[in-house]
Amino acid sequence: MASLTALAGTLASTLATTLLAAAPAMPPPPPAPEPTRAPGGSPARTTPGLQPRGGATPAWQLEGGELRLNGLPQRARWLWLGSAAAAPAGVGGEQLWLPLEVLQDQLGVSSRTLPDGTLDLEWFGRGLRVPPAGQRPLADEVAVEVAGLLRAVGVAVAVQGDRLELSLPPPRLQQVRSADQPGLRRVVLDLEGPALVRSDAGLLLGLQSDADQRQRLRQLGLPGRQEAAGLRLAGGTVPRRVFTLGSPARVVLELPAAAGTAAAGREEQTPIDPRLLALLGRQLEWRSEVLSVAGERVRLSSVRLDPAGVPLALRPLSRPDGMQGLSGLGGLARQHDALVAINGGYFNRVRRLPLGALRSEGRWLSGPILNRGVVAWEPRSLPRFGRLRLEEWLSDDTGRSWPVGTVNSGYVERGLGRYTADWGRVYTALSGNEQALALRDGLVVARYGQGELAAGVPLRPGEQLVVARAGAALPEPGGGRLRLESRPSSPLGEASFVVGGGPLLLQEGRTVLDGAREGFGPAFMGQGAPRTVIGSDGRRLWLVTLEGIDGQGPTLAETAWLLQGLGLRDALNLDGGSSTGLVLGGRHTVKGRGVAAAVHHGIGLVPAGGGAAAGGTAPGAGTDTGGGS
Repeated sequence: MASLTALAGTLASTLATTLLAAAPAMPPPPPAPEPTRAPGGSPARTTPGLQPRGGATPAWQLEGGELRLNGLPQRARWLWLGSAAAAPAGVGGEQLWLPLEVLQDQLGVSSRTLPDGTLDLEWFGRGLRVPPAGQRPLADEVAVEVAGLLRAVGVAVAVQGDRLELSLPPPRLQQVRSADQPGLRRVVLDLEGPALVRSDAGLLLGLQSDADQRQRLRQLGLPGRQEAAGLRLAGGTVPRRVFTLGSPARVVLELPAAAGTAAAGREEQTPIDPRLLALLGRQLEWRSEVLSVAGERVRLSSVRLDPAGVPLALRPLSRPDGMQGLSGLGGLARQHDALVAINGGYFNRVRRLPLGALRSEGRWLSGPILNRGVVAWEPRSLPRFGRLRLEEWLSDDTGRSWPVGTVNSGYVERGLGRYTADWGRVYTALSGNEQALALRDGLVVARYGQGELAAGVPLRPGEQLVVARAGAALPEPGGGRLRLESRPSSPLGEASFVVGGGPLLLQEGRTVLDGAREGFGPAFMGQGAPRTVIGSDGRRLWLVTLEGIDGQGPTLAETAWLLQGLGLRDALNLDGGSSTGLVLGGRHTVKGRGVAAAVHHGIGLVPAGGGAAAGGTAPGAGTDTGGGS
């Protein structure tokens, strides 16, 4: 990351001594892990013995860790499988697997998830449905096979060492149209052919435009400039939604109805929030430094502060409409007025649902899973760290009880799950065999079968929806009311604020990394990736990101070693990879793999006592707030 002198001139003098300070002495590195990852820059591998689609003949496999999209570099894993013939020169081969995040945020592919988990993808009128069995892990991302889709749109593909090159000739922008609807302005860009649509530093459209067309966009609230890679729209109104249509090729941008003329400007000229500048120095420290681990350089960015000594409050950052959906970290920061924000915990990118603990103002917006690590805190206090389970059960007057496994969670398992209005206004079935009942004040007020749940049922304030999956029995109270009892496995679960992640890295100065104990597999534990961590040195709170300079990024063991050497006593790993992000004073300064991927929730520092800063209003909750991943 560049020093903050590139962000604001006044910041340079404030941070000069910080950025030049030498890193503290570090202990010897941990034992080298098993070689489960290839260092960055290594050549793509050709592996015999794998089976392409149809699987009868021997196959080759090419894979790597870098993409080039019309010449723009991007770190992301890719996998290409083919027949026993020589490696192809383009997408004529068998299978090309790309991360879903790349398709959505860097190519412009629209996606929605059907009730059975099938991905419904569309790009310039070409559709592709991918059932759950056709979705596979690729490093730390979900990947789908898209060779046919790319070929249909006209994308050329080539391999250069570890790099996969995707190119689509930039079409000309033929016309800019707009129409105002109630609460919405829709801007339509008519193109002479499909184009790459990249969400980064605004919106980068791989097309050619002229001055009159850019002036028209400026009048509509979308100032832009033509670059070598395409038309960049930045500094104006943020579109609520961007999607593509075919026959003819179109890009559609949906804006708030109030969108109007906005001054053009490069994102890097946007001033840092002066409220953050006023705190940097004695009250809040920002540092970016390059460290070395296992022979590779890592850029560590950190924000450090005493929670009791600054006029900022640590809060989860989440969408105002519940737990279903993803947002950009920058958008979450703006929505909550957060001066500093990092991404939060895990989520299902396909279904856009949380996978771990999220608690705000004493209310579970999403419950913990798999005894994973959490960070918990009270206002103006250092956070506490540990592993957490939540045990819940329903019981009736006869003494019978029914365990409840999850609360407002995208984690699906056999048994009972509980959902409230914090999930959203509607619950839609997450599996193919569900039944449910709704409770109000302990009494059953409605029952739902699979058909109704697949279509969606309302989640009303004050009610609990109890969902039974995979043949589990619903509670059948023998008269009277059902009582809900809840018991966390440690006092961490009683804190006002809790965010889950995992695995837990450090606790009370000791390395406590144990992936198996938290449900993480060996491949996840051994791979290198960008990292986001929240921790404490016993005096100050640390918000940390780590990015690989020479490779994919540090492993979890390397991350724990680095942070312990910097003096941290407690540390929790959060979601990483393309989700890793850091927003400072309105500027998205760290992007895990080079672009700002959508996340489920974040953790932010908001002005103490501020309205939106204290958290958004959960659907149906009235006064309470939420956040989380």
